[in-house]
Amino acid sequence: MNGTIKGDTVLAKVTKLNKSYGFAKLIKILTPSPDRTNPICPKFDECGGCRIMHMTYKAQCEFKRQLVFDALKRIGGIETNIAFVGAKEPLRYRNKMVFPFSEKGEWGFYKGGSHEVVPLKDCPLGDILNAKILDTVQNFFKKEHLSCYNEKNHTGILRRVFTRVSADSGKVMVVISVNADNIKNSDKLICKLQSLSPRISSIILNINKKRTNLVLGDRNITLWGEDTISDSLLGFSYEISPHSFFQINHTQTELLYNKALEYARLDKSKTVFDLYCGIGTISLSAARLAKSVVGVEIVPQAIENAKENAKKNGIDNAQFYCAAAEDITPKLIENGIKPDTVILDPPRKGSDAKTLSAIVSAKPERIVYVSCNPATLARDVKFLTENSYSLREATAFDLFPQTSHVECCVLLCRT
Repeated sequence: MNGTIKGDTVLAKVTKLNKSYGFAKLIKILTPSPDRTNPICPKFDECGGCRIMHMTYKAQCEFKRQLVFDALKRIGGIETNIAFVGAKEPLRYRNKMVFPFSEKGEWGFYKGGSHEVVPLKDCPLGDILNAKILDTVQNFFKKEHLSCYNEKNHTGILRRVFTRVSADSGKVMVVISVNADNIKNSDKLICKLQSLSPRISSIILNINKKRTNLVLGDRNITLWGEDTISDSLLGFSYEISPHSFFQINHTQTELLYNKALEYARLDKSKTVFDLYCGIGTISLSAARLAKSVVGVEIVPQAIENAKENAKKNGIDNAQFYCAAAEDITPKLIENGIKPDTVILDPPRKGSDAKTLSAIVSAKPERIVYVSCNPATLARDVKFLTENSYSLREATAFDLFPQTSHVECCVLLCRT
């Protein structure tokens, strides 16, 4: 039930009953749980982002650990101990944020379960500079009489503002997504943003004229500064474009990837498949330890970034393929390229039977599965454990404090 936590005594209205579970709406909290705390954000009740900010951080960690445990048990049929790694900084940790604008010209986040923008003055999960950037863009569009996007009618110009921050340098990329080919007097906006802070190193106009909910369109125009922003993970440097996937919590990501490499147990005799490799963040770290690495990713720009990142970091034993994992994995194996270790880091929908079947047929010693969705992780783990693999270890990481999302890394070994 939204708004409640374990230990609350509440008055609630039952809205739906099924055979084994039901739904209810919170009416009133009668006795609060000892794990309840006052949310730091004044828009907590409206915004759809930080669903568990009303829990103490200790309670948040236990809630997420239990989430992974329950999914593996209920969906995967596996009962195992889940180690949990909480965050040292549960606020101001996000290096990437996307803020939609309403037709009224207000910026914020969507209300839970809708596309209604909840106006904000700041978000305590992101960089302190974000609010100034958003206010500057908002004021510019208002002064220039430029409209904001109407999702229903597909009219108006300003859709979203996207910021990305480098943990290494503190530099900030600003991406302005518009339903147009350009914006008038953009030089004025550039000057206003430049004057905010020397940390702003890149201002990019993203053209998104399609009637879609995708955050960004296909085309970027660099108005000022660099086309990419530089950051590092585990000692490797990366050039990140607006479309590139890069984990949003730098500190926790390094802990997560170190655990994945620990589970992989690589040496110079091992060949590694890194499926859903993105811009090669895990691939390059694995290549430093292994004989060779094959990275697979369906996003063309991410693969180009991965190749550039390999070259930039002096990695010559990693190959990258732009293709769907389910299509290319069987072909690679048929051509005699067989992995000793497979690392998977799929999107929320998880992997698929075709890819998993190809992996099983190659008989790698170890499979390391990194997941942002306990349900699809459990589903795929069930498939693998039914096909000659056993789950040996599982560690969950809190990459997204204050939200209900949790990242997990599991090790499966061939039996």
